[in-house]
Amino acid sequence: MNTADNVNFNEKAGFICDMDGVIYHGNQVLPGVREFIQWLHDENKEYLFLTNNSGYTPRELQQKLARMGLDVSEDHFYTSALATAAFLKAQAPGCSVFAIGEAGLLNALYDAGITMNDVNPDYVVVGEGRAYSLDTLTKATNLVLKGAKLIGANSDVSGPIEHGIAPACRALVAPIEMATGTQAYFCGKPNPLMMRTGLRMLNCHSGDAVMVGDRMDTDVISGMESGMFTVLVLSGVSTRETLKTYAYRPGIVLDGVGDIAAMARAQK
Repeated sequence: MNTADNVNFNEKAGFICDMDGVIYHGNQVLPGVREFIQWLHDENKEYLFLTNNSGYTPRELQQKLARMGLDVSEDHFYTSALATAAFLKAQAPGCSVFAIGEAGLLNALYDAGITMNDVNPDYVVVGEGRAYSLDTLTKATNLVLKGAKLIGANSDVSGPIEHGIAPACRALVAPIEMATGTQAYFCGKPNPLMMRTGLRMLNCHSGDAVMVGDRMDTDVISGMESGMFTVLVLSGVSTRETLKTYAYRPGIVLDGVGDIAAMARAQK
């Protein structure tokens, strides 16, 4: 594995970057992000924003960054909702689902030719969303007991928001798992299927790519297991203390993505 001593970011061809806690908190862009994106453009690097948040479509993410003054085109985004839809389309083309989630998840499922069904669906699919309630939870539980397979868009337990954290997909699926005794299958990071798709979209070999994220349990492990150099940034949920609780380590720990651009310019 690469170490911080021998990484030269100028030599890397592609960057896969998490969003929440790396690019922004809520609606606040994080320090150094503008410089990082400018550097990616200046150096003609391939890059992809890969998020486990299933609530937004790529266009909504593009518009969210535009509101923060960041110009990134729609083709630079890939979400756990798209990964979930791709998985279901490959496993069971034309299947039906009972879905709990936001527009990002529902649009991705529709675009993959998957229909909605709250009577006898093939799958129950859970993402983050305000539609989550005891009623939808009860419905999902009974559909799984009747034989629907349980899918989670991602395995994040929580995610950073402006004033703390919010329960994320793993926490929302847990009551259904507990009530039914069924384990969900999760499609987002660190699922290697999502990482392989990201690398394919970059047209980049894993050895030439960098994974940048703020979580050890999704970002760093997925990059490491895919053979990429990993950067843990401390602008999200991780600290140097939480780092010590894991048996593996990132390639380098930085305060934020701006440090990547600063290091790269210094290495030239």
